[in-house]
Amino acid sequence: MTTALGRLFLNRYTALAFIAGAGLSAGVAALAQTGGMAAFHHGMMMPGSGNPADMAAHVDQMLKHLYVEIDATDAQKAQIDPLVRQAMSDLVPLHTQAQTAQTQFFQALTQPTVDRNSLEAAREAHLQLADQASKRFVQLVGDVGSILTPTQRQALASHLQKLHGMPGS
Repeated sequence: MTTALGRLFLNRYTALAFIAGAGLSAGVAALAQTGGMAAFHHGMMMPGSGNPADMAAHVDQMLKHLYVEIDATDAQKAQIDPLVRQAMSDLVPLHTQAQTAQTQFFQALTQPTVDRNSLEAAREAHLQLADQASKRFVQLVGDVGSILTPTQRQALASHLQKLHGMPGS
């Protein structure tokens, strides 16, 4: 896989992992791409600054929307909220590390001579971060899924499919 193609795949993968966590219980900020690493996916802007207050407000908004979609009870909301907030807290440092890896990638690319070792190191860092984000996302999915009823999990899956333009939506 070429470096550009690999980076595109990786950025989409990390964006999906991060935003699906946000959509799932809704609110985990996305590890995503674009120039300033401002996280976005399918038209949903996420605070790119990493400002905790902005991110918390975005999480609140997304959770309210999701709770309507899945018809969550107050008891379920009380269980899901801290899970999402903890996941967000766990994933924000990965976003910062991804910014650093992307900066290293562009520095290596823009040198008078292409530094292939630095490009590869940046690629490996992105892969490692994507793996960590994916594992944390799966943990969140399992935790939230165990709180929801089968009908609510189906509603959640449908919501995520629509969000990501997937078949079956």
